[in-house]
Amino acid sequence: MTTRARSTAYSTGRPPNEGRAGRRSPGRTRFTGVLLILLSLMSAAACHWVFVRWLPSDGERYRDYRAAEPCSSRAMERGWTDCLSTWHLTVEETVNEAAGKGSSYRATLTYQDSWRGTVSFGDSGPLLERLESGDRVEAIAWRGDIVVLGKDGVRQNTSEAPRDELQMNAAVGVLAGLVAAQLFVFGAVRLAGPRDHEPFTWDPYGRRLLLTITAVCFGVGLPAVWTGIPWWTVPAVAVPVVGCAAVLLRLRPSRSAEGA
Repeated sequence: MTTRARSTAYSTGRPPNEGRAGRRSPGRTRFTGVLLILLSLMSAAACHWVFVRWLPSDGERYRDYRAAEPCSSRAMERGWTDCLSTWHLTVEETVNEAAGKGSSYRATLTYQDSWRGTVSFGDSGPLLERLESGDRVEAIAWRGDIVVLGKDGVRQNTSEAPRDELQMNAAVGVLAGLVAAQLFVFGAVRLAGPRDHEPFTWDPYGRRLLLTITAVCFGVGLPAVWTGIPWWTVPAVAVPVVGCAAVLLRLRPSRSAEGA
């Protein structure tokens, strides 16, 4: 009896439970496919929000800011904020710390004895690094935010100043859309063929494709911001590049195939 049991257990050339553990049940695979499709819908919704709400809103805000004119005395009396108002403030203290991700650039300002506030900057220059406690500065406010600080002809935009950087908005939207497409395809393949969904697996194809999508979106978006080309060039370039990369990665043999 002992000999028969051993011969049965090892006749397949592997431990008794290896076959059951090595195969993922179709139900579990289909469940994974459903989750991937749900995640793809969330990513697609994020893409839609970027291009329908976020990008147009930032573009309109920047155009309004560029078109704004200095406030008249009547506008100042009525408290209108769509114009550019000028205020003479006093610097109470500054923070100029460059520490990588923990960098902090800000100035605390006061107006007589009635107002005290803090403005943030993206970097230390050209003005913040020169400011000292007690300095008088000229602040330009728009829609309730200080957008520019100046002293002795040197001006610096604050973090609240609208910027023409819609290219990065577009890069984030394209990233969300392409990730949605990847998740949907990987999920649909698992629903259609739960027992065989190669090569649409995380390793290596899925991982390589996701890294490629991220690298291409920001690799196109950042230079677009630096050069000032229109934001629509980001999806016009990134989508075809990722499409070609997806095909090439699909044709590239996996490590297991290379080893064989």
